Amino acid sequence: MTDHTIDNQPMKDAPEPAGNDSSRPILEPNRLPEYETIKTERFIPKFAGFWTRFWAYIIDLIIVSSISGIFIKPVFRILDVKISNPSFLLFSPYKVTLLILFLGYFAFMTKVAGQTVGKMILGIKVVRQDGGNLTWGTVLFREVIGRFISKLLTIPYLLVIFMPKKEALHDLFADTYVIHEQSFVREVVEMRQEREGEELHAGTIV
Repeated sequence: MTDHTIDNQPMKDAPEPAGNDSSRPILEPNRLPEYETIKTERFIPKFAGFWTRFWAYIIDLIIVSSISGIFIKPVFRILDVKISNPSFLLFSPYKVTLLILFLGYFAFMTKVAGQTVGKMILGIKVVRQDGGNLTWGTVLFREVIGRFISKLLTIPYLLVIFMPKKEALHDLFADTYVIHEQSFVREVVEMRQEREGEELHAGTIV
């Protein structure tokens, strides 16, 4: 038999990494883009406060009372229907008629002109929060449902004093504001914008 000898040869070491290759791109440290703050000014309508709206409401009440005195009361007297104005939460035919006249006046004037006569005199009007036109749906929520609750309880009118944008309860129902037509407030708007000409280098993580 022939003996076979196997030489144990040591394994070759893995090739060492080559030195720095100048042809490879050198990555720069991570750098976020630079921003600049741009300030712009704009003028927005001033929200009508409590006293302005209060006096406009008083003028409208005088108008509604005048219409009632000229047209409603004579009809009730001719029909021999008792004219009575019962206390809180009690209704009579005359009080129901006055309520319909009251709500109808505010709804009609707000839909047609965006303001009642009282608001016209004091230079304020009703607008939607999104800037769109007043629809019948908006008017019904504001001037019928919302105003009925406000008139019944009175306290919701006082919300105007505490709300930052001077909304009453019926404004919150309909997403509306009451603003001055000829009075504006300056507002400063700040915007962040990336500087022009700044390019991100390879390897930059944002």
